[in-house]
Amino acid sequence: MVFNKETAAKTAELLLQINAIKLNPGNPFLWSSGWKSPIYCDNRVTLSFPPIRNYLKEEFAKNIEKQFGKPDVIAGVATGAIGIGLLVAEALALPFVYVRPEPKKHGRQNQIEGFLQKGQHVVVIEDLISTGNSSLMAVEALREAGAQVKGMAAIFDYGFDVARANFKKSNVDLFTLSNYEHLLPLAVAKRYITETEEQTLVEWRVNPAGWGMEVE
Repeated sequence: MVFNKETAAKTAELLLQINAIKLNPGNPFLWSSGWKSPIYCDNRVTLSFPPIRNYLKEEFAKNIEKQFGKPDVIAGVATGAIGIGLLVAEALALPFVYVRPEPKKHGRQNQIEGFLQKGQHVVVIEDLISTGNSSLMAVEALREAGAQVKGMAAIFDYGFDVARANFKKSNVDLFTLSNYEHLLPLAVAKRYITETEEQTLVEWRVNPAGWGMEVE
């Protein structure tokens, strides 16, 4: 769920303005998963726009403390959330670590980079939630290291049913700055898409894996 509706609308508008979110129902994108999609989201673009990254940082910091209480550590999920995670940690004057998808093959073979003590309370920062699998792998790594994960905060969430089920199964509270539900009506209102294109985007979200097959 979003932290609040006002932040959700503002964040969606900013992401559209800088093409961090691209909507193109007529010429779908191909995701690495093999899905065809009328939307593509690259929130790392926000780091190139100081006013926008500062807005995201401040909203994260304010809402994380309000929702979860101040944690001991902020953790970013590599690689997409390292930048914004570090900014949030700086805003809250907290230590920062980041979590790799898997342990390194050499050296100390770390999966968690940075200093983390057992029992510390951690809030995990993510840039984007799709199925939630990679995000929850980071949570599992932190738990295995002895951390107490208070929850996860992300910039944007597609709102897939499978992600909702995965987070519930893993007992992880997820809050986001914005999500698909708040994006679509704003995109229509700001004329990024038509109402007809909005309907296509609604249909895709219901069955993203099958939608790619249907349009072939």
